[in-house]
Amino acid sequence: MKNKILVTGATGFIGSHLTEALVSQGYEVIAFDRYNSNNHWGWLEHSKLKDDFQIILGDIRDYDSVSKVMQGCQAVFHLAALIGIPYSYISPMAYIRTNIEGTYNVLEASRNLGIEQVLVTSTSETYGTAQYVPIDEKHPLVGQSPYSASKIGADQMAISYHRSFDLPVKIVRPFNTYGPRQSARAIIPTIISQILGGDKVIELGNLTPTRDLTFVIDTCQGFLDIYNSTGLVGEQTNIGMNQEISMGDLVRLIVELMGEDVEVTSSQSRIRPGKSEVERLMCNNAKLLKNTPWKPKFTLREGLSAVIEWMKHPRNQMMFKAGQYNV
Repeated sequence: MKNKILVTGATGFIGSHLTEALVSQGYEVIAFDRYNSNNHWGWLEHSKLKDDFQIILGDIRDYDSVSKVMQGCQAVFHLAALIGIPYSYISPMAYIRTNIEGTYNVLEASRNLGIEQVLVTSTSETYGTAQYVPIDEKHPLVGQSPYSASKIGADQMAISYHRSFDLPVKIVRPFNTYGPRQSARAIIPTIISQILGGDKVIELGNLTPTRDLTFVIDTCQGFLDIYNSTGLVGEQTNIGMNQEISMGDLVRLIVELMGEDVEVTSSQSRIRPGKSEVERLMCNNAKLLKNTPWKPKFTLREGLSAVIEWMKHPRNQMMFKAGQYNV
């Protein structure tokens, strides 16, 4: 058995895939996520590997809960966070408490327990609209939403713990990840779920921004390769494809893959405030390629096709409310 690893946010979209990837590679995994009275394990509830990892529910905002679950672990993959950008306009304080204070709890507990590696999950949203492309790790950080500001704060707290206490921190900065299990607040499942629901008019937000899209399996492999790298401690490392696609072109590609004929409309409720919209994101992944063996396995077409097939399953369709906008 390899190292014992804690994954926070383990029952969510990326966290559940990462938990399964770690288990598949022989690691002893504790999956940690938010307590609920139904003892529901989110996307891990029906995992084929559910007998091969331990799941503990608690609260990332509670230091005692975090410290207790980390005891005996050699490493922490910290993914627990509030990630919906629209809801951060409604409740910024919730993002401060979860994303910044939650990260502090992980860092402080790691320091006190002598954790060997702490991987803190960042986001390309910390860069704001690209000031140059492709975006490397030296790009300025710009908080264009309360969400991105909270993630910048969490990243800087992590770096400060490395510089102040020599905590072995690695900042993992994925660009836009997509794949099975992603929530309906994201554009790809939004498009697919509306089409599968029989809608001929698809409601979306701004179609001009560009994003760099990475399939979730490739993102998880990036986490693993960064973890296994002998370098990158105290640094930020991007995960992305070094490609960009506009949201309008993305819609057209999904429609083509699904063989449907639909009309796309822009709903004002789905559009970010003007100064908050991140207009362009494109990843410079040179650092990742130089320091790890990472190589993506999925093209955008292959990844989208996999998501479409997954969402066609009746049980998975039930998870999405196609006619409602989820902030």
